Amino acid sequence: MRVAIIGGGIAGLAAAFEVEKARATGADVEYTLFEAREQLGGSLASETVNGVVLERGPDSFLSEKPAGAELCRELGLADQLTPSNDANRKTYIVVKNRLVPLPDGLMFLIPTKLVPTALSGLFSPATKIRMALELLHPPRPVGQDESVAALVKRHFGQEAVDRLADPLLSGIYGGDATQLSARTVLPKLVEMESQYGSLTRGMLAAHRQMRAIMAARSAGGGPASGPRPIFTTLKGGLQQLVDALEGRLNPAWLRKSTVVNSLEHVGEGWRIRCTGAAEIYDAVIVASPAWAAGGLLAATDARLGDELSSIPYSSSITVNLVFDEAQLGRLPDGFGFLVPAVEGRAMLACTFVHRKFVGRTPTGKAVLRAFLGGAKNEALLDQSDEVLVATVRRELSEILGARVVGPHIPAEATQVSRWRRAMAQYAVGHQERMKRVKERVAALPGLRLAGNAYDGIGIPDCIRTGRQAAKDLMAEKLVATSSR
Repeated sequence: MRVAIIGGGIAGLAAAFEVEKARATGADVEYTLFEAREQLGGSLASETVNGVVLERGPDSFLSEKPAGAELCRELGLADQLTPSNDANRKTYIVVKNRLVPLPDGLMFLIPTKLVPTALSGLFSPATKIRMALELLHPPRPVGQDESVAALVKRHFGQEAVDRLADPLLSGIYGGDATQLSARTVLPKLVEMESQYGSLTRGMLAAHRQMRAIMAARSAGGGPASGPRPIFTTLKGGLQQLVDALEGRLNPAWLRKSTVVNSLEHVGEGWRIRCTGAAEIYDAVIVASPAWAAGGLLAATDARLGDELSSIPYSSSITVNLVFDEAQLGRLPDGFGFLVPAVEGRAMLACTFVHRKFVGRTPTGKAVLRAFLGGAKNEALLDQSDEVLVATVRRELSEILGARVVGPHIPAEATQVSRWRRAMAQYAVGHQERMKRVKERVAALPGLRLAGNAYDGIGIPDCIRTGRQAAKDLMAEKLVATSSR
């Protein structure tokens, strides 16, 4: 069985690793991985500058999703796994150039403690009253999909959308709360609304249930376990994961700097055409962005191509700034801050990297990592590195204070990275679109899709979909062979 894998990001690499594992244990299978860029890994890219680990793309993955850490352990990277420093976790929201901490008891978007919320400077008195009255909301039957903004506004008002939902989701998805699907992005909240009415009551019930489960485990003699760290990374940067995967693959079957020009379903196989002659494969995993996958699959199934090409994407920019910590003024405690779109700034967020992960930054160095772009400000990608760095420096000075990180304080290193159309956006109606996509794919034997456009945007999601795509194809081939 010959498998073609189109796209050498983390999803494609995970798929290739799964096929390689099967081959190493005796399966009659081989693979070719096609990647248009010179480097594998997609947006996972990091480098060490004067002992400082700088991430160009994502800096970590969610610990609660196991696929990321599991793959790292399989690759022998268990001793490199580094948890986030949650004991010092504190996040701020910028409100008129002031840093206002998220109130204690906030469970994602839902306030669950009355006093901290009432005392918070994040919300006006009218919004605080509305949050208290939200406890009286009656259950609401699940209806048509709606935006996250619509769901949050119905419960807590527009200010909660502007100062809470929009910056939090922009930080995760680089998207717009008025466009993102509540049913896909926040399915638990949709379920809570249906069962409890009040999202606050639903979240409190979920929290009580979790505490009861943990207490039962402890009473039953199970191992005591504290809360998981929210994020996990690798000591030397996520490039370690990319390098470890590449090291497990057959280099003769990796085709970097190779653009796939066309993909056609022919007979019982798939024809792939690059710059050279066409080749036939028994199966194909398309792990490129959905817009690219749509272009390739349009010749085989125009409706499938249209569905994939219609999945929206946002772009992003990361700017890393390295400072001598002794030259900076005192930074606020915590991990960093989020910037609501209503503030009218270029920055979406800033992370104090040296605080978030202990041991990746030498003592005496500070790393500030800014995020720009997103769904509402794509034009920033066309600006020069110098302009972007100057913009970030100016806004940091205005938000944190010139005495803390003013333009007179030199940066020891700067790094700007642009990621065009890299983050899929789960727009309203995404689940319905995925049903249509799955139906079209099911009618095309030997085809699977993987990546962040379908069932989760994070690194663990991409790993899971890549590995599952490979497993499904090999199982499908086994069934087809045994039925002959």
